[in-house]
Formats: sequence, structure tokens, C-alpha cells
Amino acid sequence: MTTALTERLLPVPDALRPWIADIAATAVAGPLPESFTHVPDTATKLVVRVEDTGRRDTLVIGPRTRASYHADADKRVVSCVQVRLGPGTVRPLLGAPAVELVGHVVPLGALPTRTARRLARELVDLGPEEMTARLAEALLDRLAPVADGTRTRLLRAAVDALSTRPGRAPATVRDVARQLAVSERQLRNLFAEGVGLSPKHYARISRVRHLLTHATDAPWAELAAATGYYDQSHMTSDFRTVMGVPPGSFFTGRLPAPRPCQAVTRV
Repeated sequence: MTTALTERLLPVPDALRPWIADIAATAVAGPLPESFTHVPDTATKLVVRVEDTGRRDTLVIGPRTRASYHADADKRVVSCVQVRLGPGTVRPLLGAPAVELVGHVVPLGALPTRTARRLARELVDLGPEEMTARLAEALLDRLAPVADGTRTRLLRAAVDALSTRPGRAPATVRDVARQLAVSERQLRNLFAEGVGLSPKHYARISRVRHLLTHATDAPWAELAAATGYYDQSHMTSDFRTVMGVPPGSFFTGRLPAPRPCQAVTRV
């Protein structure tokens, strides 16, 4: 029996767009594949999972700095909803700086704010659309006081400048700091608190995720130039650092040996 995976993006209310990057609902029909890849991600995510036994849990998944390759045939997750948090959302909502969540999978209810504990209790029994409404209420109540803060505005501007977009390569960290009239050290502190990664590593992951999405759009040399790399060898080096293998190996399925998923941790 083959796996049928369906994913749909849920609409994000306009008022939540500064705080939520996207909301995706995924459903699985059939057995999970024997192995799978977690690609690097700059975002912290709230995840509600449902297993085939009916067991539900709510998790926080911190930013992933490198790809990981897993075998986990015993798990039978039949659906999940993933909420990718925007820059600057983690600390005011969850009570921890984003840097403390990097590489961790944490029960939502284990985080220190009352809002996190309440959401852990409430979201676990809601459907995707109901979750969106409940998140809107919780986020607007918790985050409205910091929405227009100077640090929040600086962080969002820096994240935008360091993100790879179609037809636009990311700026350099030095140029972003100069444009925002902050030191590179201040910029690193902003990213540690609000994103969890250094500005340089954020930009590197953003570039590689762009390559993963647009790998078939053009020859490698053209993609390298359009994404702001010095040349194709620079692109290959970055890709290998983040994905563990060079682009040619990844896209032909020559991947590192999968390993079991790590257990949920507490921070």
C-alpha cells in the first residue's frame, strides 16, 4: 500500500501575518515511508499531531540548522497541523528565546508562559480551522503590546533583507547592519532572541531552501548566480554544509543512512 500525503495551506488572518508565516494541515493515508528527510528550517513551529491510535499531542519544534535523515517505521501519524511562527513571536508567546529551542522538540505545555500551557490544553482537541481562530485570539492578546516595538521592526526588516526570494539574492550581513544603523553584534543578538540563528546561518538556510524549491528551474550555474553565490562551487559547499550531501547526490537519492528520530526533549 502506498502513502497518500495531502497538504493544504490554511488562510492566515491578516492580523496574524506579522506573527505567523503559514499554517499547513497534512493528512496521511496508508503506512508512512520507511525513511524521510527533515530539511533545515529557520522557523519555530507549533505542531498538533494525531496518531492512528487517536493519541494527540502538541509540540514546539525549534529551528533546524541542518538536514536530518530518519527511519521511524513504528510511528503512525495520520495527520498534523503545523504553524510556522514568524520572527519575534517565540519569546513573547512561549516565554523562551528562540535560540534555546534550536534543534529541540519540546511539549508545548512544558514552556513557561501561561499562554503556552493554555494552548497546549486547548489546541490538542481542535480541528485546523478552529485552531486558527483560537490562535488568533491568543496571539493578538499576547503579542499586541510588542507589535510595534523597535526591536521587532528591526528584526523583521533584517529577516526580509536576508531572505532569498525569486529574482532577489539576500543582502550581506554587513550591509543589513549598516542599513538598519545597528552593529553586527546587535544584529546577531536580535536574531538569537527572535529567530534562534545567527544572521549568516539564517541567510544560508534561506538560500538552500530556495534551491530545494527551484532546483529544476535552471542549470546549477544559473541558479548559483541568481541566488547570490560567488559561483557554483560556493553553492555546492553551502548545500553540502546544510544538507549533508552535495546537490547532485541529494537530487538523485544518494542520501546519508537514516537514523531513528530523537525523543521529545525538554528545555
